[in-house]
Amino acid sequence: MTDIVAAAPEKPRGKKGLLIPLVATLVLGGAGFASSYLGFWSPSGMLSGPEEPVQSTEHMSVEFIDIPTIEIVIPGGRARSLVLSATIETDTTHKAEVTHLMPRVSDAFTTFLSGVDPAAYDKRGVLEVIRAELVTRTRFVLGEEPVKDLLITEFRFK
Repeated sequence: MTDIVAAAPEKPRGKKGLLIPLVATLVLGGAGFASSYLGFWSPSGMLSGPEEPVQSTEHMSVEFIDIPTIEIVIPGGRARSLVLSATIETDTTHKAEVTHLMPRVSDAFTTFLSGVDPAAYDKRGVLEVIRAELVTRTRFVLGEEPVKDLLITEFRFK
């Protein structure tokens, strides 16, 4: 009986036997590339060791600078006016720069609000759109770094 087992020829590997490891290698390699490309992990980060945590004191140095209240007359048949008050969130290192350029920020706000279609003020979600536009104009005047956020403190019609 041992002679029969020893004399049995080996089966040659077919195409199916080579295809499975090849496909598995391609799929796993593609998944590894995609995960590193998307930023889930970094091969160089694995070699360099753990990074030191950055100590940030930014949250302690937050400054809020008020923008002068803006009141504009909304054109149209109804005699309405818009009153807007806002505050710029910045840090102590940029406070003087933001305060110095406040007239330009007020001008940018007034120019934008004067150009808004009067019918748009009655639409739902107009405050979010106006806030996004005002943040964009604030960053255009002051730059990206000084402006952390813009807080609308008053938005009403008279």
